Amino acid sequence: NSVVSVFTCFPGQMWDRVLSKVKKAVVFMDDKCAESLHWNGGATSVFQSGARNLKQFSSFEAGGENEPKAVFVVSTLLKGRTADIIQDIVGLSHFQYCVVFTTVAHSIHLLANNVTAVLEGNPVFEQFEDKLCEWMGDMNYTAEVMHAPVVFAPVSPQLFLAPTFAHLFPLLPRDLEAINMKRPEKKRFGSLTDVDLHSLTPELQIEIKSLASAVNSMFESTSTREESFALGPMSRLIAGELANHPQAKNRRKTAPNKASIVFIDRTLDLTGAAGHHGDSLVEKILTVLQPLPGHTTDVQVDMLELTNLQRTTDSQPTLAPGCLVQTQSSTARLLWETMLASKQKEAVMEVRRQLVEAASKENLPIKMGLGRVTPEQLCSYIQLFKSNWGALESHCGVIQLGLATAQTLRHPTLPRWDSCLAFERLLLQALGDSDFAGVLRQLLPLMKPRSRLGEEECGPDELLVLLVYLYSLAGEAQPADNEEEEEKVERELIGALTLVITREAELSPLLQKLTGCGSIEELTMERAHTAVEGVFDTLRELSHARDHLKQLNSVYTASDGVHQAMYRPFLRQVLEEIFHPDRPESPDIEHMSGGLTDMLKTGFSMFMKVSRPHPSDHALLFLFLVGGVTPSELRLIREVVSAHKPGTQVLVLSTRLLRPTDVPELLFTTQRLVPDIGV
Repeated sequence: NSVVSVFTCFPGQMWDRVLSKVKKAVVFMDDKCAESLHWNGGATSVFQSGARNLKQFSSFEAGGENEPKAVFVVSTLLKGRTADIIQDIVGLSHFQYCVVFTTVAHSIHLLANNVTAVLEGNPVFEQFEDKLCEWMGDMNYTAEVMHAPVVFAPVSPQLFLAPTFAHLFPLLPRDLEAINMKRPEKKRFGSLTDVDLHSLTPELQIEIKSLASAVNSMFESTSTREESFALGPMSRLIAGELANHPQAKNRRKTAPNKASIVFIDRTLDLTGAAGHHGDSLVEKILTVLQPLPGHTTDVQVDMLELTNLQRTTDSQPTLAPGCLVQTQSSTARLLWETMLASKQKEAVMEVRRQLVEAASKENLPIKMGLGRVTPEQLCSYIQLFKSNWGALESHCGVIQLGLATAQTLRHPTLPRWDSCLAFERLLLQALGDSDFAGVLRQLLPLMKPRSRLGEEECGPDELLVLLVYLYSLAGEAQPADNEEEEEKVERELIGALTLVITREAELSPLLQKLTGCGSIEELTMERAHTAVEGVFDTLRELSHARDHLKQLNSVYTASDGVHQAMYRPFLRQVLEEIFHPDRPESPDIEHMSGGLTDMLKTGFSMFMKVSRPHPSDHALLFLFLVGGVTPSELRLIREVVSAHKPGTQVLVLSTRLLRPTDVPELLFTTQRLVPDIGV
C-alpha cells in the first residue's frame, strides 16, 4: 500500500542524511543510535557509504593520525556528559573536519538552555560548531552540527520501535507522591491525570518533548496531517505536545495525507504485558536468549553449531553471535515478519519450511520431516549447511532465525514459561471465586528458594512477573471481608520472597538493579527486605491505573458458569471501540488538538452540527504504545482490524518490544521521573 510505504521508508531516509556525510570518516555512535541503525541496514550501510571505521561513542576511543574526518551520531542533548565525551575524543584525535548529528531537535536545545525567545537560525548548534573548531585546535577547520531524527527502528513494516525512549514509562502513583512533595500543599495534584507537563522534572519534560518532536518529524517528512488522541496521563502529555508543536501548525494547513494517531499508556494494561498467554514464538526467543550487548530488543544467537569448534566454557567470546535482524536478505526478513505476526505453531512450521527450501535450492541431501517440528530436526537441517560455505553464506539469514528457534525450543529455562502460564490461568479463575487475600494465599507455596540445579524452576524474576500479573487484576477479586487478612498475607509474601532472593546462587540482572547489589555476596537480608517492601508499595497501586476511565476500565471477564474467566486485552477493547460501526463518541479516547480552532468549533456547535474528529476518520491509523508492546499484541491488532475494518492500515509505534521480565524492571527499577538524557 502506497500510503504505508511512505512511512516504511521514513526511518531509512533519516539515516540517509547521516550516511551522506560519512565518506572517509571515523564514525562514533552511541548505543541508542547504534540500535536504531541495526534495524536500518546495520553497520554494513555505514561502510558501504565509505566510512573508514565505526566506533563506540566513548572517551576511550579516538581517531588515528591519518584520519582527519569524524562523524558523531548521538541520541542526546549536546551538553554536559555528551559534550565532554565529544571533547575527549576530539582532543585525542587529529580531526580537521567534524560533523555532529543529534536526534534532539534545536528547539529542545533552546528549552534545555532556558531560552524562551524565538531566535533566527540554529544558534545553539552554531555555538557548538565553534566549540568543535576550538577543540580541533584551529578555527579554520570545518564543523557542522545538525538534527537528524534517526529515532525509529523498523522492526517490521507494521512496527516501528524508538530505542532512544526504551526507558520512558507512564508514571505511577508513587511518582505522583514525589511530584507533590515538591509542591505547596494547596497546589498538590489529586491524581496523575491532573499533572501538567510543566510540573514534571526538566529531564522528563525534555524526554516527552523529544518524543513528540520525533513523531512530528515523521509526519512532516511524509506530508501528513494527523489528528491526535490519547488514553492515559502520559499519553495525554505526549499527544498534547504533538498537537501544539510549533512546526506542526503550517504543515496541517497544507499536508495532503491524513492519519489518526492514538497514544496509549502501557500502565492501562499490565496484565497483557506480564502475561505468558501470547502463544508467540518471538516472545519466547526474546525471553530465553541473551540480549545483544547495549540493545533492548535483539538477541544473541549462538553460531557454534555451524563451526567445528569444541564447546568449552570460554569459547563464547571468540565467535560473534548471530541475531534476529536480517536487513540484507528479503527471504529472511519475510520469515522474521511471519515469526513476529503468527502463533507459535505456524511460526515454527514456517521456519522449517524455509530451511527445507534453502537446503533443496542448494541440492543438500534433505530428509523431509512431517508432523511436529522439533529442535533436533531443525538442527539436523542446519547441520547440512555446515560443510558448504557458499550455501551457508547465501542463506545465513534464514539459518540464524532457524538457530534462534531451535535454541529457544530446547532451552533449559523454557519450561518456566509454561509454569507461569498455568499459574496465571489458575489465578484468573481464583479471582472470581475469592477475595484478594485468598488469591494471594495461592502464591505462597510458590515462594520457596530454588534447588541449586533448578534451571527449569521458576525463580525470583518469574515470581515478580506473576506478582505484577496478579496485582494488575486486584480490583477484580471479590470484596474482602476484612482488610487485615490481606495485609497479613502480604507480610508473609514479603518475608518469603526476601528469603527466595537471598538464597539465589547468583543475582539476575533484574535483581541486581532491584537490590542495588552487583553480586549475591554483597546482598544482606536487610537490603533484600527493603527492596521487596518497595516492590509491594508499587504493586498495591497497579490496579488503580484505569480508575479514571468510564468505559474501558476492566480487562477481566468473570466466569459465568459456562465459560472460564478470561483476560480481555485492553487494546482489543480500544480497537473495537474505534471501529464500532455506529462510531460512538468514546468518553475515554480523548481528542487532543492544538489551540484556538477548537475553541471556535465548540462556540459554533450551539448553532450548527460540528462533528468531532474520530480515530476511524482516516484510512491510516497509528497506535503509539507508550511503555512497550508485546509481539502477541501485534498479532491481535492485525486480527481485530481485519475482522472489523479490513480497509484500514494500522502502523504500531512503541518505545520497546516487551518480554514479560521487562515489566518488573520498568515498574520497580526505572527512574521514571528522571530519565537519563545524556547531560
